[in-house]
Amino acid sequence: MPRPIRPDAVLVQAVIAGALSFAHLHDLAAAAGQSGWKAWAYPVSVDLLLVAAWRRLRAGRDRSSWTWFAIALAASLGANVATAGLLDLGHVPAWLRILVAGWPALAFLGGTLLVHAPAPASPEQEPDEEDEEPAAPEVEMHRTDIPDQQPASETVPELTPAPPKPPAGTPAVPPALLNHARSIADAHRNSTGEQITAETLTARLGLPAPTCQAIAAQLQLT
Repeated sequence: MPRPIRPDAVLVQAVIAGALSFAHLHDLAAAAGQSGWKAWAYPVSVDLLLVAAWRRLRAGRDRSSWTWFAIALAASLGANVATAGLLDLGHVPAWLRILVAGWPALAFLGGTLLVHAPAPASPEQEPDEEDEEPAAPEVEMHRTDIPDQQPASETVPELTPAPPKPPAGTPAVPPALLNHARSIADAHRNSTGEQITAETLTARLGLPAPTCQAIAAQLQLT
């Protein structure tokens, strides 16, 4: 069932005020030399500029809207006061004719600036704490079926002791000869299981006694 239409006192008042203001602007434009359709276009231009400035004020975008709202309101109120008998519409002064003739350019400028004015940067919206989902707690999982792997211990290679230095006064032994004597000693140990003696090594080498004694001292042979 359609709802019954109820008259709104504010809406009726707005229609009456708009019609009277529209008629006053038309009469003033016609008295200033704007005849025909041009006289009807003036009130439309003033009311459109007034509405555009009001909408920009409601949006809160810039402060220049107050300037154009005041200009359009002054034009509307001026026409209402001028047609109330304070101005002889049969002999309109020249300055009023100039204002009426220049109004279209002024209204076009105001409407263009209101429409194409850059909108201010809106502040970044902070996320609502209530809308954020709580983060899931972190759970540490330990498997019991896998034995703990112990880190392998670092094996430090054993350093072989350096051969003792021969006593002072003994002849120097070339490294190649010392290696040869060491290989004879190793072969004797592998074959007999005992360490070779100094006398046996001297007999195997067939070198002078001082040299064999120096080799035996470096190989620590008795």
